[in-house]
Amino acid sequence: MSYEQFGMSREEALALVKSRIGNENLVKHCLAAEAVLQAMAAELGEDPDKWGLAGLLHDLDAETQPDLAVHTRETAEILRGKGVDGEIIEAIRLHNPQAHPGEQRTSRFHHALAAGETITGLIIATALVYPDKKLSSVKAKSVRKRIKEKAFARGADRDIIRECEKAGIPLADFCALSLTAMQGIAGELGL
Repeated sequence: MSYEQFGMSREEALALVKSRIGNENLVKHCLAAEAVLQAMAAELGEDPDKWGLAGLLHDLDAETQPDLAVHTRETAEILRGKGVDGEIIEAIRLHNPQAHPGEQRTSRFHHALAAGETITGLIIATALVYPDKKLSSVKAKSVRKRIKEKAFARGADRDIIRECEKAGIPLADFCALSLTAMQGIAGELGL
């Protein structure tokens, strides 16, 4: 990984995440988003390091600014101060448009970050209903089935997950790609 070209090394980025986020599950969410975004970038011919860094850093202010009316504003300021790539900052800002009235996701990168970080919660919730609570037991078909169950993992907004198609990946492929990416770091996720 060569995140440095986008403003900081992976080690610096992970240290920043851990210094700003105390909740271990939220740190794991950021790691999962990183893995999914890298896989999406590879699938779409984009830069996996750029997209991965966005996934890793996207929720820096989730604990200090949990109100969706302001979440991502502090993150954007922190990252600007550290010289992080402007496109990364923009994608991070717009993964939560509630904090930026009048602005919308318009690029493949914007849609990918929003969909990629959102599906991680659905996949983790799916794994947690299995007896062994392991990602290795989950099949992509199960993730697709859970998308249709509105009462399951309500926080995982299905419309945002479906933005994978605006990024250029069909939903069924996106479920498989995201699951495989997360299975690849199951040890780090404790699943």
